[in-house]
Amino acid sequence: MADLSYARGPSAPALLDLTIGDLLRRAATAVPERQALVAGSADPGLRRRWTYAALLQQSEACAQALLARFAPGERVAVWAHNIPEWVLLEFGAALAGVVLVTVNPALRAAEVEYILTQSKSAGLFVVPSFRGNPLLQTALALQPRCPALRQVIGFEDWDAFLAAGAAHAGPLPDVQPGDAAMIQYTSGTTGFPKGALLHHRGLVDNAALVLDRMALPEAPVWIGTMPLFHTGGCGLAVLGVVSKMGTQVLVEAYDPALVLALTHEHRAHVMVGVPTMLIANLEHADFERTDFSRLAGICCGGATVPPELVRRLEERTGAPFTIVYGQTECSPVATMTFPDDSIDDKAHTIGRALAHVEMKVADPLDGRPLPRGERGELCTRGFHVMLGYFEMPEATAAAIDADGWLHTGDLGRMDARGFCTIEGRLKDMIIRGGENIYPREIEDLLFRHPAVAEVAVLGLPDARWGEEVAAFVRPAAGRHIDRDELSAYVREHLAPHKAPRHWFELQAFPLTGSGKIQKFRLRELWQRGELQPL
Repeated sequence: MADLSYARGPSAPALLDLTIGDLLRRAATAVPERQALVAGSADPGLRRRWTYAALLQQSEACAQALLARFAPGERVAVWAHNIPEWVLLEFGAALAGVVLVTVNPALRAAEVEYILTQSKSAGLFVVPSFRGNPLLQTALALQPRCPALRQVIGFEDWDAFLAAGAAHAGPLPDVQPGDAAMIQYTSGTTGFPKGALLHHRGLVDNAALVLDRMALPEAPVWIGTMPLFHTGGCGLAVLGVVSKMGTQVLVEAYDPALVLALTHEHRAHVMVGVPTMLIANLEHADFERTDFSRLAGICCGGATVPPELVRRLEERTGAPFTIVYGQTECSPVATMTFPDDSIDDKAHTIGRALAHVEMKVADPLDGRPLPRGERGELCTRGFHVMLGYFEMPEATAAAIDADGWLHTGDLGRMDARGFCTIEGRLKDMIIRGGENIYPREIEDLLFRHPAVAEVAVLGLPDARWGEEVAAFVRPAAGRHIDRDELSAYVREHLAPHKAPRHWFELQAFPLTGSGKIQKFRLRELWQRGELQPL
């Protein structure tokens, strides 16, 4: 198959094949007094700390309290921002064999009702409010409309919740690595969410292998900026740090000033985030004053990563950049660059298959691997693939074929070395007058222009051509968008039919909770006439 777009990642390091609870037990046994978790509050007086021994003790207490109210296998949802109790609940649910359902704290009542009902959640842990969203009030109002929801538990009553479970202490269940651990709902870049049912083995091993590929030192200090409701937060960050027996400084809600201050104070080893976060770090006035002397790696993913962003951050911090690619359904990483890959490979590819992971670029019609270099659908297979979409057999069958391949819906290529590139979504591809146009190519070019901070390209309907190219642009600080200048720039580098016909300037993009640009929302804004063309 050497001439076909198929590759398998390295066979080392070996898979851990542990449950989430066993991962914590391993660290607490090896380094009980090492600092495991810090509440990265803006107020230094509120920065609570847990050693690994304390983290395990409180997680086991949480497991007992859960089992006093819920049975193993039942679903319990968590609707909160990045508070330490979220992490305790993650480990407690894992030890109790309870399936954790993660909910974005930015969601509103109808969205949460759908998740609680579809997941058949028996319990919900919730904070009183977040950024003006009255979460607890909403949850109590929703409870009568969610048939399976027996209990709503406020995080402000956390100590009472733990104390009530003490009377029911007993042996914890025998949880296996292949058991379901979480349901995470797809983040909604294309609309309707589905609940990806993830297992312990996939989450633990994926996180450990990602940190291994980053070549981080033992016991790294990690500033936890990714939201915990997302696999990048509760998976890669929380479980990855525990796999390395390091310290997680948990940021309640992303703020570049706070992230840079914590990075400086703790002399962090890692900077992570989706592109929108890393761009905000770069643009902040405190960036140049931040101590990056111990920074050992920068990791980015969750959206297409502009090549210029890679160059800027490596040059300004001296730390190697790695790019991860995947989706919630694969726990979440499938491919990744290495720190010592060339700047060209880091800037223009999504790396090679993660250890123990298979990748192929397939014909979207029949699933067969295409010759190397041809564009097709990126597919992945291995330990990391979800069990399926919760109680959605048809959607599961459409995503995972009979041979176990997860069809990502992303367009890409694989070169002779096994490096993959991503060139957009199958659904994002623009067909203009019979010509296939891939937005990623145009986005990468525009991002290199000094007037552009962020950009999204999509197709808008056109009576003559079927679709026309549209560019939605956020200007860089102190710049404005000149349509004629950018049009000439695109035409200088790309074929004329790829040049956007429609241009729109935005001061902020509609984003998912994990920082991905929601292109369908841009299309909706255009349809409603809420965007004025340049």
